[in-house]
Amino acid sequence: MTLSPPVSTTTLPTRGPAGPSSRRTRRADARRRDEGKSLLHYLAVSLSASILVLLLAVAVAVVGLPVVVGGSAMTVLTQSMEPGLPHGTLVVIRPTPVDEIRVGDVVTYQISSGEAAVVSHRVVSKTYADGELTFVTKGDNNDSVDPAPVKPVQIRGTLWYSLPLLGWVNNVLNGSNRAVVLAVVAGSLFLYAAVSVGGAVRDRRKKTDAAAAVALRKQVRGS
Repeated sequence: MTLSPPVSTTTLPTRGPAGPSSRRTRRADARRRDEGKSLLHYLAVSLSASILVLLLAVAVAVVGLPVVVGGSAMTVLTQSMEPGLPHGTLVVIRPTPVDEIRVGDVVTYQISSGEAAVVSHRVVSKTYADGELTFVTKGDNNDSVDPAPVKPVQIRGTLWYSLPLLGWVNNVLNGSNRAVVLAVVAGSLFLYAAVSVGGAVRDRRKKTDAAAAVALRKQVRGS
């Protein structure tokens, strides 16, 4: 009698229906993923909003406020007023009646009457020459006073406020570049608003779809 060799068999485990613990684990994993995506989204929105607020603040400081008071923004190009107004500082001046200018004020004046070149130095004394009020000025970092007294007709205004390093931004915003930069800032604001609204609509739609899916699953289980 011939015997056949024994045949070995392996029983494969069968996967039963997922229990409550498995469903809770999947839900917890999905919730963590959603929370991570939401955190990244909020960080991105906060960063972009901060950049836009900074751009708006710079635009207001360099362009908006000077226009409101009838003044102008200028850039310090020398070291004569260091350390208070170092090279590259943005200085914003506003018109001031000459009678209200006092010793210690920083005035911006034309080097020669009627010419565009100006200097911003501190008033160290007020004098009268031939019955006319004049101002003796000096750079804080200079050893001697300016060569000639400053006449009222030369004065463009007094220092209103200053912002370190933003003078370079003012140089970029001068002339034809100003319209381009302002257009870019305005476009960025509109783009940010559009992206924010689109993101809010998309998130709301996702939540609505998820709620509808949950309701559908409950309805299927109950039927």
